[in-house]
Amino acid sequence: MNASPQDLDQMPRSSDALLAQLNEWGLDYVLHEHVALRTVEDAKQVEADIAVPGENALRVKNLYLRDKKKRNYLVTLEQDRAIDLKALGGELGVGGLSFGSADRLMQNLGVLPGAVTPLAMVNGVSNDVWFFMDAAAKEADAIYMHPLVNTRTIAMKRADLMAFFDRVGCEVNWV
Repeated sequence: MNASPQDLDQMPRSSDALLAQLNEWGLDYVLHEHVALRTVEDAKQVEADIAVPGENALRVKNLYLRDKKKRNYLVTLEQDRAIDLKALGGELGVGGLSFGSADRLMQNLGVLPGAVTPLAMVNGVSNDVWFFMDAAAKEADAIYMHPLVNTRTIAMKRADLMAFFDRVGCEVNWV
């Protein structure tokens, strides 16, 4: 899905506003503009253009999930990690995981499908979304993710991303 200007107007926070907030907080990132990326396969096609040689980077995929008790989760994993929702639910200690709807995604994280990102926790915290992140991020120099839209990718140092989570009051649960 590619966001139209009308869709972007419905977002609780724009990508530009998020980037301005990161700047205000002194959090460093490198911004890349590109065509809309809808899937991991789309992202892999532009990675060669934005990769830093020798950088230990984590490129992620993000899952907006709900459990049978209607609790909401954002799970950020290394982009090539295989997903089994039943096994993931066991690892998270919850049952009946399924993908959340586009409407709930916008309501709880303030993003459209294809633009899901750990940075959406800027909205998710106030909506009781639980956040889980791949433990591989602990070893990465940089994490690549969308800044609320799928036509941009930012690379952030791990320490700056962790500082972001602290600033927005997001507890990171490692998986």
